[in-house]
Amino acid sequence: MHFRDFIILFFYVCHCLYSCAAQSYVLDDKYGLGRTFDGIGGLSGGGATSRLLVNYPEPYRSQILDYLFKPNFGASLHILKVEIGGDAQTTDGTESSHMHYKDDENYFRGYEWWLMKEAKKRNPNITLIGLPWAFPGWVGSGKNWPYDFPDITAYYVVSWIIGAKQYHDLDINYVGIWNERKFDTKYIKVLRETLNRVGLNKVGIIAADGDWGISNAVLVDVYLNDAVQIIGAHYPGTLTVSEALMSDKQLWSSEDYSTFNDDVGGGCWARILNQNYVNGRMTATISWNLIASYYEELPFGRDGLMTAEEPWSGNYVVESPIWITAHTTQFTQPGWTYLQTVGHLLNGGSYVALTDGLGNLTIVIETMTHDHSVCIRPPLPAFNVSAQNATFNLKGSFSSLEMLQVWYSRFDFKTNKSKFFQKLEPIKLSRGSFTLNLNVDEVYTLTTLKTGNKGTYPKPPDSAPFPKQYKDNFNVRNPAFTEAPDFADQTGVFEYFINMTDPGDHVFTLRQVVTQRPVTWATDADQTISIIGDHAWQNISLTCDIYIETPETGGVFVGGRVNKGGGSVRDAKGIFFWVFADGTYRVTNDISGNIVMAKGLSGTRAGVWHTLTLNIEGDFASGLLNGYPLWKNATILGPSNGWAAIGTSTFEFAQFDNFYVNAN
Repeated sequence: MHFRDFIILFFYVCHCLYSCAAQSYVLDDKYGLGRTFDGIGGLSGGGATSRLLVNYPEPYRSQILDYLFKPNFGASLHILKVEIGGDAQTTDGTESSHMHYKDDENYFRGYEWWLMKEAKKRNPNITLIGLPWAFPGWVGSGKNWPYDFPDITAYYVVSWIIGAKQYHDLDINYVGIWNERKFDTKYIKVLRETLNRVGLNKVGIIAADGDWGISNAVLVDVYLNDAVQIIGAHYPGTLTVSEALMSDKQLWSSEDYSTFNDDVGGGCWARILNQNYVNGRMTATISWNLIASYYEELPFGRDGLMTAEEPWSGNYVVESPIWITAHTTQFTQPGWTYLQTVGHLLNGGSYVALTDGLGNLTIVIETMTHDHSVCIRPPLPAFNVSAQNATFNLKGSFSSLEMLQVWYSRFDFKTNKSKFFQKLEPIKLSRGSFTLNLNVDEVYTLTTLKTGNKGTYPKPPDSAPFPKQYKDNFNVRNPAFTEAPDFADQTGVFEYFINMTDPGDHVFTLRQVVTQRPVTWATDADQTISIIGDHAWQNISLTCDIYIETPETGGVFVGGRVNKGGGSVRDAKGIFFWVFADGTYRVTNDISGNIVMAKGLSGTRAGVWHTLTLNIEGDFASGLLNGYPLWKNATILGPSNGWAAIGTSTFEFAQFDNFYVNAN
C-alpha cells in the first residue's frame, strides 16, 4: 500500500471510530430532582372543535373517547381543558354560555359538561381546566372589555365552576383569565378573592394564556403572585424567559401544537413534548385541539390529536399524535418528577427522564428532523439530526436497574410506512448502562413500568360524505346537549326550544337565542348563522319553516353555497334568501347583505310561520314563499359550492322548523 493511501485509511478509521462511537449521557438523581411533572392534555374549545363528536352513534363515540382518555389504551390524557362558552365565534364556531342573559342560568347547555364527565369516567384523576374565550354581551355591559367590570366577570366565571360541581359533580382544578388577551391584574385579584369567598380556594388560576408577559408583573406584585398558581403561555416554541423561571411558578405550555394531524404533525408533537421541558422547563403541554371534530373546511381543519368529523357515517381516524402522546402519558403520571439530567442529543434530538420517587423510571427519546415537522404557531427552526449511537448511564438510585421495557415509533416521511407505539423486546442493562442505535425521526420510551398497551377496536365504518337528503323536525330531544345534530353555529346560538304558544305543528323548534352582541374574541358577523352539510354541495333545494319574533325590524334567512365560517364568517359569500317582518324580501350574495341579487315585497310578518324554499341550480337561483314562487332566475355571481345555512338578520330571537335539504 502506498504511504499516502495508508495515511488516508488511517484518518478514515480514526474518523469512523470517533463518529461511530456512542455518545454518553448520564441519568442521575444523586444531586436532587428537577421540576414536578403536571401532565399532557388536550383542549376542547376555542372554539366548537368537539362540535360533531357528541353526535356520533355508539359504539363509535365511546371508542373515540377511549382513545383519548382511557388509561393505558391510547393517548391516556392527564388533562382536559375546555372553553367556558361565551355565545361568540372563537375559531371554528360558537359555544353556548351557561348565562345568555344576566338573570339566566342553565348548566346543561352545550357539550363540554358531557365531555368532561366522559373523560372523568375513564380517568377519575384527570385534571379539568376552564378558560373563557368570549363572554355574553351583558358581562361587558355592551363593551368589548370585560375587565371594566371585574366583579361581574368573576361572578360569571365562578358561577360556571360552581355549576360544574352542583349539576355534574365535576371539580374544576384550574381556571384561566381570557384567552390570548392582555391580562388585567385587578381582575385576576378579584377572581382569586371571589373563588376564596365561595370556598373554592383549591381552584388554581392560570395566567395569562398568551405570552410570558405576566411573569414580570408576578415578580413585583406580591398580591398577584399569591393569586396566580400557574404561568401559562401559548405556542412558546419550547422556550421560556428568565422572569418566568425566576417566579418559581410551575410553567405550562397551556396551548400548543395547532398542526395538521398527519405524520408531519405527529413529529412536531413528539419534539414539543420533550423539548418544552428540556428548553423551557414547562411541566405541562396542552394540545389545541383535543380532537378535530368540526367541518374540515373551517379554519385549522384536522388540527386535533385525532379526527372524528363524520357522525353520519361513524368513521373516525386514530392519527399519529395519539400514539406519540402515549409514549409519555402511559408511562408517567402528574406528580412524577423530571430528573435534572435531561437535555439534547449530540447529533440532534432530545431526551427526558422522570421518576415517581418509588424506584420507577421512564425515559423518552426523540430524534425528529425539524424540517419534516414544522409547527404552525410559531414555526420552529430547522436543526440537523443524524443517526447516532447513544449510551445512557444510570446513576444514583437507578444504578441497580437491570431491565427496561421498550416502546418504539418511527416516522417514514418518504414511503409513508411509519410505525407507531410498538412494543419491542426489553433491553438489558449492563452495570446500569445501555446503548441505543438511534436513527432520525424516531421516538423511544424506556421504562420500568409494564403497563403500556396499544389499544385497538375493530375498524370503524368507511368514510362517507354528508347525506344528500337530510331533514330535521327538531322533535327528537337529546339530553346530553342543546344543539341540533350536525348544525354548526358560527355566529349566535341555535337551541332546541319548546314553543308553548303554538298548539299546532311547531311545538318543538330550533331557536336563535343570542340577542346582544357578545364580548367577542374572533370576528363575528353582524348576523347570526348556523351551517350544515357538505362544503362541496353545489346544486341544492332547501326548505325550512321560519318564525320571525321581532316585529318591524326582524328578519331570517336560509342559504346555500356558504363558503366561509369560523373567524372569516363575516366575509362569507353564498346565496342568502331573506324575509323580513316589514313584509319585504331580499336575495344577497353575501351574509352582510351588500351584494343584492333580487328584492321586493313578500308580505311576511312577525308572529306567523312561513315556509321558505331556496333552489340553486347551476348559475341561477329561485325562491318560494309558502309554496308559491316569489323570485326566480337570479344570476349567481359565486361561489360555486358551500354549506347550507339558516340565520337571522341581527342578534334576535327567531325560530326554525322542518328543515329539509336535497343536494343533487
